[in-house]
Amino acid sequence: MSATMLETTTESPPEPVQTKSLLQRFISRPEFGPFVLLVAEIIIFTLLSPDGSFISVLNISNTLAFTVELGFIALAMTLLMTSGEIDLSVGSVFGFSAVIMWTIYNSGAASLEVGFIIALALAALIGFVNGWFVTKLKIPSFLVTLGMLLIVRGTALFITDGFPQRTWEAGDLWLANLIVGDFRSGDLRVYMTLFWFILFAAVFGYVLTQTKAGNWIFASGGNASAAKARGVRVSRTKISLFILTAVMAGFAGIASSIRTSAANPNSGTGYELEVIAMVVIGGTALTGGRGTIIGTVLGMFILRLMRNGIVMIGVPALAYNIFIGAIILGMMALYAWLERRHNAGT
Repeated sequence: MSATMLETTTESPPEPVQTKSLLQRFISRPEFGPFVLLVAEIIIFTLLSPDGSFISVLNISNTLAFTVELGFIALAMTLLMTSGEIDLSVGSVFGFSAVIMWTIYNSGAASLEVGFIIALALAALIGFVNGWFVTKLKIPSFLVTLGMLLIVRGTALFITDGFPQRTWEAGDLWLANLIVGDFRSGDLRVYMTLFWFILFAAVFGYVLTQTKAGNWIFASGGNASAAKARGVRVSRTKISLFILTAVMAGFAGIASSIRTSAANPNSGTGYELEVIAMVVIGGTALTGGRGTIIGTVLGMFILRLMRNGIVMIGVPALAYNIFIGAIILGMMALYAWLERRHNAGT
């Protein structure tokens, strides 16, 4: 037998490449935990609610109406937190923007459309100031936006003397219908805000996962110094995200004021913490570098269905925070376990 033939017959077969199954890849994704929790929540509340009223058309309509308004803020907060920053002023911007728009309109100073543009422009200015203080003065975003929360809320209260603004005379205006027009079919009532939310979720998800801007967001949150060395405009990226988050909070507040016929300067109090909880439960890291729009959508429904469900089955609404705290701790433990498995290659 020739040497060539001997070498051929004794050659070791290539080692098989170990690949994860589709199920393993799905389980390892940050959206897996929220998805399982949401499904379990729906099943439990459906079984425990009287006559399955939890999944009635009327209850679904009512839940969607408010949930997507908070969802506007949560989507933008996902991008901001992925970049390694946080905004505690979104709740106050939520109330402030609606107050500005309706104050301008009710005083006769300008049309509703002009008031809308001015309100969102002021929200953008608030976001810019937040971003500038964080990136240029190197002050932690937690402190900057906490201070801005007090300034913006105080301004809204000062402008209105603490009283809500009239909104009910604008029900037939085209802008109000464009933002919060509704469609009815029996007990089902769907607002335009749902379609706006779907649009924003699709656009933000695409930007985060399929564009250079998304890569810059991940890089800014993962390692800002290394990102700068590679040419990423970290400061510009973060300032843009602060502006986006504030504008989305303003838009959410305006939409809510049209739907509820009330522009209260205290609207949005506490929303910042609930929005952050939605984003964290969905799998976005508080420290930056990891974020998911799909996870945020799941986290958003987890919290809002939890609030709705515990009331429907007779649990005191004051116990809501107990459930939310337990969910956050449980999800953090799950993410830590999945991270260790990922690092270990299992």
